[in-house]
Amino acid sequence: MTFEELGLREEVLKSLKELGFEAPTPIQEQAIPHLMKDDCDFVGLAQTGTGKTAAFGLPLINSINTKSNRPQGLIICPTRELCLQITRDLEIFAKYVKCPVVSVYGGADIRRQMTQIKKGASIIVATPGRLLDLIKRKAIQLSEVQNVVLDEADEMLNMGFKEDIDDILETTPKSKNVWLFSATMPKDVARIAKTYMTEPLEVSIGHKNQTNENIEHIYYVVKDRDRYEAVKRLIDFHPKIYGLIFCRTKHETGTVAEKLAREGYNAEPLHGDLTQPMRDRVMARFRSKELQILVATDVAARGIDVDDITHVINYNLPDDNENYTHRSGRTARAGKTGQSLVLITPKEGFKIKSIEKQMRTEFSQGQIPNAEEICEIQLMKLIQNTININVKEKDIEKFMPQILASFETMDKTEIIKKFVSAEFNRFIEYYDRAGDLNQRAKQDSGRERGERKDKGQRARDEGKTRFFLSAGRRDGLNPGALLRVVCDAAGIKSDVIGRIDIMTSYAFFDVDEAHTERILKNVNGTEFEGTKLSVEVTNTQNGGGKGSRGGDRGSGGRRSGGGFRRSGGSNFRSKRSKGNRDRGRGGSERRSGDRNGGSGRRSGSDRSRHRGR
Repeated sequence: MTFEELGLREEVLKSLKELGFEAPTPIQEQAIPHLMKDDCDFVGLAQTGTGKTAAFGLPLINSINTKSNRPQGLIICPTRELCLQITRDLEIFAKYVKCPVVSVYGGADIRRQMTQIKKGASIIVATPGRLLDLIKRKAIQLSEVQNVVLDEADEMLNMGFKEDIDDILETTPKSKNVWLFSATMPKDVARIAKTYMTEPLEVSIGHKNQTNENIEHIYYVVKDRDRYEAVKRLIDFHPKIYGLIFCRTKHETGTVAEKLAREGYNAEPLHGDLTQPMRDRVMARFRSKELQILVATDVAARGIDVDDITHVINYNLPDDNENYTHRSGRTARAGKTGQSLVLITPKEGFKIKSIEKQMRTEFSQGQIPNAEEICEIQLMKLIQNTININVKEKDIEKFMPQILASFETMDKTEIIKKFVSAEFNRFIEYYDRAGDLNQRAKQDSGRERGERKDKGQRARDEGKTRFFLSAGRRDGLNPGALLRVVCDAAGIKSDVIGRIDIMTSYAFFDVDEAHTERILKNVNGTEFEGTKLSVEVTNTQNGGGKGSRGGDRGSGGRRSGGGFRRSGGSNFRSKRSKGNRDRGRGGSERRSGDRNGGSGRRSGSDRSRHRGR
């Protein structure tokens, strides 16, 4: 089918031809003929990127009476960005039709918007809050509105606009047509259809609540504190990325964007605290591809209508599964393919299963790229950029004799190595000490306590070695102090250190296996607050109890330097108060959790291991 067969007026077809539109998309093909009827309530369920704006915009423009200067079409949408995007699209579609389109939204001068409406507007595109404000001021007249479009209705309801939409619809003529477009069909959206529509035609492209089939969904299991490092690796592994990173909060959005920009990534934030001029500037840079990565909140990103987004990265999952549909729908638009990448912690595997079930889609588990993989990708990118570079012969020719003389003692291979290293060494040095960020998803949160792995075994499964340190809380040690001592002595970065447990007179910590010998060699004998430290790899069976380096594990033995007596049981327990012994029979004691100062509880049976039985 062609647009000519849909019955659109010549002026509209002329603008479509200039745009290069040849055939309608499935939602356009089914919606436009129906929406050009006199009585045509409509519910369209389709993902973003399927051509919904043209599906309602073309018949809306087609129906405009150019002799009237009052609004005949009203489009309500959730955000400023989407409001502006729809307005731009309609103005292009109506290039050869006298059809003024005015957008009204919060954050802009309301007096200017009132002036534009007064001059004449055939179609109003509005956010609910600003539209209600104009209605209360009697600055807008909706008595001649024939068609009301609710675009992204599910998101408007998620944002709390339910009452506003009801109030707006009550001010419009009862004879109006209501066209509802949504990616998903929750109960509140169905309620609007039932309340304000009469036997609407419902068109669903794919199943209800289903995501775009051209999107590949991949999840990665990482520790919560490793999310940012994982994002950087995903970006480095996809050097041609043109994408969105979704965060839950404005604060997190700003923090992630700031960190990326500080480390040389081409990224900026988009959230509700930005002024409208700032938002417009950021979006203009992103649309022109001057900006490679946009870090955004769910609400701020709703107006992003860009066809070439390659990746959507979910820094964390949204609270509402349906928001994941909107996030992932930013990629694979207009028939293209894309990837939606999700970072979860080991305990969040159930969220993936919930989305799979609700959205009728499947996720695959990916592995955060390791240092070698990323360096290879970046090296090939560097080589290709060098091959493609445009040489300015006239400017460089005069320097060639000096250049050739400088390299006359080197062969071709050596010269290439040096030029590549000049750019590439940064990546090699950065990833030289990078550990594995991948974690195992928690398959069964209800495992019996007896089946749980001890801390030492979990550390080994994660590619880390668990160490015993002969100082604890009573020595003034805390997670931060442990990090400083170990990192300074061993010459390692803090990001290779994993779990930290600070006890009363000793501590445990996990470090990437590659640094085991370095820790043993350099930390032993180091002083902390006047106390000489001793460090050992923990027992392979108990994983968090007695030290185990050869024969010094014997009963009653004393470790050198630490002043801590390790025995089969009595000497160790003698250092505990009666209250602690009582808690060991079935209670619990608090311990420091990770290096961020978190806390956790150990069962009595676990503690008895640490005290020696």
